[in-house]
Parts: sequence; C-alpha cells; structure tokens
Amino acid sequence: EARMSKAAGALLDDIDKETVDFQANYDESESEPKVLPARFPNLLANGASGIAVGMATNIPPHNLGEVIDATLALIDNPDLDNMDLMEWIKGPDFPTGATILGSTGIRSAFETGRGSITIRSKSHIEEVRKDRQAIVVSEIPFQVNKSNLIEKIAECVRDQRIVGISDLRDESDRDGVRIVIELKRDAMEDVVLNQLYRFTGLQTSFGINTLALTGGKPVQMDLKTILQHFIDFRREVITRRTKYLLRKARDRAHLLVGLVIAVSNIDEVVAIIRSAKSPAEAREKLQKKTWNAKEVIPYLKLLDEATQQLKGTKYTLSEDQVKAILELRLHRLTALGRGEIGEELEELADKIRGFLKILTDRDHLFGLLSEDLKAGREEFATPRKTVIVEGDFGQFEDEDLIKREEMVVTVTHSGYIKRVPLSTYRAQHRGGKGRAGMTTKEEDFLTTVFVANTHTPVLFFSSAGIVYKLKVWKLPLTTPQAKGKAIINLLPLSTGDTIETILPLPEDEETWGDLRVMFATQKGMVRQNLLSDFTNVMANGKIAIRMPEDDSLVSVQVCAEGDDVLLAARRGKCIRFSTKAVRVFKGRTAYGVKGMKLVAKDDRIISMAILEGQDVTVEERNEYLRAAPWKAEPGKPTLTKERMEELFKKEQFILSVTVNGYGKRTSAYEYRTSGRAGQGIVNIVTSERNGPVVASFPVETEDQIMMVTDHGKIIRTPIHNVRIAGRSTQGVTLFNVGEDERIVSAAFLPEEEDDGEVENGEKENGAEEKETE
Repeated sequence: EARMSKAAGALLDDIDKETVDFQANYDESESEPKVLPARFPNLLANGASGIAVGMATNIPPHNLGEVIDATLALIDNPDLDNMDLMEWIKGPDFPTGATILGSTGIRSAFETGRGSITIRSKSHIEEVRKDRQAIVVSEIPFQVNKSNLIEKIAECVRDQRIVGISDLRDESDRDGVRIVIELKRDAMEDVVLNQLYRFTGLQTSFGINTLALTGGKPVQMDLKTILQHFIDFRREVITRRTKYLLRKARDRAHLLVGLVIAVSNIDEVVAIIRSAKSPAEAREKLQKKTWNAKEVIPYLKLLDEATQQLKGTKYTLSEDQVKAILELRLHRLTALGRGEIGEELEELADKIRGFLKILTDRDHLFGLLSEDLKAGREEFATPRKTVIVEGDFGQFEDEDLIKREEMVVTVTHSGYIKRVPLSTYRAQHRGGKGRAGMTTKEEDFLTTVFVANTHTPVLFFSSAGIVYKLKVWKLPLTTPQAKGKAIINLLPLSTGDTIETILPLPEDEETWGDLRVMFATQKGMVRQNLLSDFTNVMANGKIAIRMPEDDSLVSVQVCAEGDDVLLAARRGKCIRFSTKAVRVFKGRTAYGVKGMKLVAKDDRIISMAILEGQDVTVEERNEYLRAAPWKAEPGKPTLTKERMEELFKKEQFILSVTVNGYGKRTSAYEYRTSGRAGQGIVNIVTSERNGPVVASFPVETEDQIMMVTDHGKIIRTPIHNVRIAGRSTQGVTLFNVGEDERIVSAAFLPEEEDDGEVENGEKENGAEEKETE
C-alpha cells in the first residue's frame, strides 16, 4: 500500500476539471492524463532522469521554495535572465544533502542546459578514543547506495589504494546516515579523505542534461526557458480550469433560473402539471409556454442566454429546466426554499463574474497564478539541504593536502623509521645531557637522522642495491619517544634485504638537470650517475648498484660537476677529490672505481660529504688559514683585502664527530684536493679518548647539530658553540655520553627563525674546551 504526500497531491490538483488532456492507456482499457496539472515546477523541484532512443535527460532536483521564488520573480519581471534567476535558485538541492563544489557547472547548466557538478559527502572528524580519530560521514551524494559505498571503501582498503583506515562501520539509524571510518594513529585525515574522494562514492559528479519535450519535440532548455514554459503551462491550466468551472456554474445557474421562474408562477405551473395526462405532456406544455422573466433577466445576461430563450421580458424554459421543475420537491416551494434558491443563484452569479474576470483580465489571471505558487511555497517549501561552497576544487593529489613542514627523520638499526616535527626538539648548548629521543630495545639504536621538508622526495638504497622512493609525508608521523614503523612495512623489500642509505633529494625538479648522484661504499669505492637515472622509481623499486657480498653502501649524495667529494674513514683519515675524477657511469649496475685506499684491515669509510670545488692556490690557502678572521689571534694577512673577503665568503667548515662525543670544526681549506684512490690525510685524531669517527660533513655557523646515541638519546646544539680547530686535533666535548653509551649518528639541522628554548649551560655540563694536538 502507498499513500501520496500532500506535495504529490498538489501535482494532481484540478485534474478532474478538464485542465489537461487525457489519452488511452497502453491497452485502451483506461484513460490517463498526458501531463499532470502541477501547482509548482515539478521538472526542477523533483528533477528527472531517463534514456530514450538517441537522447537522454538528467535533471537534478532543486529546492522547491527557491524554484517558486524564482518563478514569482519571473512573473513580476519577464526580462530577467538566467544569471538574474540564480539570485533565487542557487543550484540543485538533493534530498541526501551533501555539498556541491563550486558553481561553475551550475552556471553552465542554467545558461546552456548542460553542465557537470561535483558532489562531496559531508563529514567531520571525531575522537573516538584516546589517540584515535575517525572520519564520520553524515551525508552522502545523491543516488549513491550506502551499502555499496561501504563495500567499496572496504575493497579499497584491502587493495591498499586507501591507507590509514583501521576500522569501518555503519552506525546509521532513523535519525540519519552515520558511517564511521576509524583511522590509524599515524594516519593524516586530510590524506585519507582525499583518497576516499578519489576512489569511492564519497565524491561523485552529476552530469546535468536539461532535455525536455515541448510540443512533442525534445528541446535543450536553460533555466529561464523551463520556468517560462511552466508559467505558460499554469496559465493554460488555470484558463481551462476556469472555463470548466464557468461552464458548471452556468449550467447550475441555468437550472436555478428555471426554478425561480417556476416558483414565481407556482400556481400556473401546478395547474399545467395537473391537467397533463402524462409527464411527457407536462414537459411539452411547460416548454411551449412563455413566462415572465423580469426577475431573472440580470442573471440571464451572465448565462449568455439572452438571445436564445429570452424575448423581451418573456422567457422559454429549456428541457433541462423543465426536468428540474418536475423533479422539484414540495418543500422547496416554501418561503425558505424559495430564498435558498435565490441565494444560491446569487452566489453562482458572483462566481461567474469572477470566472469571467479571470478569462478577460490577464493581470488577474497571473495574480491567481502567483497566489497558487505562494500557497504551495507556504505549504511545501523546506530549508535547503545541499550546501554550495566556492573555491578551487580540482583533482588533488594526496601531496597537495600536506602542509609544508620541516621534519626530523630517524631510522634505527633494526629498521624502524619515523618522522617528528623539527619544532619538537628544543635547542641546547654543547655539552648538554640531551632529551629522550625515542624508546628503543636494548639491542636497537638509531643509525640515521636527517632533516627534510614533508614534500621532499627520499631515495632508499638497500643492501641488495635496489633503490626505492617515498615522499617524507608518507613516512609515519610519531612523537619523539615512539619507535616508528618498520621499513619493511613501507617498502617491498626482499627477504634479508635492508635499507643501508637514505638520500633526500632536492624538492624542485627543475634543479635536477645538472645534478649527479655519487655512491660510496665501505671499501672506498665510488660511482657517479646522473640524478635523472633515479627520478622515476617504481613502487617496487629499481636496481641502483651491484656490489660484492663483502661490501656495502655507506652513503649516496647529490652532487654537481665541479664539486668535491670528501670521504672520511673510521680511523681518522680522509681524502678530498673532484667529482671530475670520477666518470659519469651510464648504467646502474656497475660497481664503480676506487675512491680511497684503506690501509688498516678494520678501517672503513664511515661518511661521504659533497663540498664546493676549490678555486684557490696552495699559497693562498696557507696564507688565508694563517690570517683567518675566525682565529683567536689571526696573523697579519698578506693577501689583498678583496681576496681575503672572497675566500672568507666561500669558506666551508667540516664538522667531525667521534663515538665518544668529541668533535670539532675545521676549515675546508685545510683539506687539500688530491687525486682519488690515495690513502688520504688526517681528519681528526682518533685517540683513546675520542674513539673512532662517526661522521664528517660540512656545516654552517648558523646551523645546529643533532647527535644520537645507541641508547636513543638525542641532543641538539648550535654549531657556533663548537670551536674551530685544525685537522690534526682531538676537538672538544659535544655530548656527555655515559660509560656504556656511544654516538652512532650525527646530522646538521638548517638554520631556523626560532631556535626554541635553550637549556643547560656550557661549563655546568662539563664542556671541555681544551684542544689536544
């Protein structure tokens, strides 16, 4: 069973008053209306969708109140155009609500009859439990099946097209839709939402095609045309309804006129009836007689019968009137009865006058049309459900939604990786005790730390010589104390394969054309390739280098032609040579050439740095170092002031850090350039106090250094607190490590606008400034 709503009933109003044409149904057993005499523009209010032979239509629903307001405005001012009408009709209004992105498609549809709009689900973020958030969908796009939508989301999660979802459930009830999409702890809600919009029905497009039949012909209609056709249609409906009511009123008044004449001449009428031998004879005599009609002449003029039955003041009764007289009940002959007949006739006369005014006065007809629309608005209009938002809503990649932010990326010996906002770490003076950087297992420790932007591409080089590529924002975001996520869960590593080197790339791809990639292995081998060889890396990785089993990657760095390579060995030596000394390899499978000759069996390359090439003679270098402005007691310069300033401007400093927490800064001018494959020169004294070297890399005075111990402690301290010293020195205390604690990794942090809170003094923490030759 079904019951029509009041609004549906308004579509059928006056259908029994000959307002529309009827036709036989499919088997000619019944008749059906060709069109309904709708009181409001149903084509826009409810929309329509269908496919025929060679044509199709797809009209979205609109808000009834807005549609009626626009129709009323067009009645008052027929010169309004489509854009003017958008003041009242903002766009489609779907029963499921949701959000329409932008109005460009709406304007196109209203102007031309064709357009496309994007509909997005309405959702918000809720905290379902501690440290867990959920995307809650409360409204879905029009014509999207909720069950199918949930199945599609689950399918995308299984196929890993959508990542970051831990649970999915439907909590919808009679109060409305509620789809709960619970997120993983490290998931970014904006990214997950973007993936949901791209791969599921949470965001759909609706192609508007306003094709409708006019006079049996399909016509592509704009907004004004649709409303104007409705106005013309309603004018015809009201006209036909009025003509029908006028005819019915005149028919009834015609009978009442006869009754009034009969009652006024009741004695004579009764005599004629009594003298007749049969009803037929009575009818004949009553019709042939002429009656005095002075009393009803005003009404006869309204009936348009003056020339047919009225001659002068004499009136001839019609067959219908005679029949009504013969069927007249006796109680109607009383004074009360006669009064009722007269009152009814007068009421009908007023109605007839009103009907005639509608048919003859156009303004009155349109006033009635407007009143019908206003009554429908008061009775059926509801608030808009679909929100229209303006803005740029093009197809977004996940990365487009990621805020640019500096991140500290850390990797542990056991293969756990994470990123933490750089702002989390507060600056300390050298010699500080540091802060708890993460919680590690006893056998695990940090091995890699670097700072990069969330949009920075990162290459991951594995022990098997395979390279993988990820953006920093795809790495798990955690707190400093969290362990992170295993790299094997992020990259498709083979069994037994581990990530040995991680290389952040320049974010701007336009700078990649002149850049190369330099490889360095523990055994001192180097290889140079174009950076473009590694820009397009598939999700499953690609071959980067082939190495013997007893060697492994130490570092992979980006360089340019004319740069220098600085290889630092564990036993304190280093070598500097030009990148020009290493040819650019065409393939990615070669092992490379010798970069540094290692003498001790237990020695190995621990780091590689890329330096600016030196354009300075040996004499100039020695003179500059003797009179360098950063020295405590600089000598008198023999070089010109301009040359000193030029060398000072180009000067770089190499920071070296040892496992026992000691280190120093040394001018890069002290590292002479030589040919590759040599034994190198002293970089830092690796005494029993210092221990072996952990890292050597160039730094700026404004930078900071972050050091990590095998116990997971991290300290961040300004570079300017580290004294500049010669190559063959032991340096000063950088990190007060414990007895069983060692520095395992060090990295520089770029200058920030806000260095954060400074904790702990220098001397109070046992800072040692003594240099040992």
